[in-house]
Amino acid sequence: MTTARITLVGKPGCHLCDDARDVVGAVVGELTDQPGAPRIEVEEKSILEDAALHERFVEEIPVVLINDRVHNYWRIDPARLRAALLAVG
Repeated sequence: MTTARITLVGKPGCHLCDDARDVVGAVVGELTDQPGAPRIEVEEKSILEDAALHERFVEEIPVVLINDRVHNYWRIDPARLRAALLAVG
């Protein structure tokens, strides 16, 4: 089974980051055990704890990476995220 690794880059107190977390959680929940969907791992990273992420993404958070590639930033569209994850599978 293929694995899709989602990384949510944000920071504490960011309301858009909270929204992105909710979208990621909902989409992952929908795809869990769906035929053809990859196994999905989710991790969060804070720009406050990683200087390289801060330098790269400070003006774009939240950022969603899929397998270390930028998928989207600011407002995360659930349909677009779902399609991207299914394309990995």
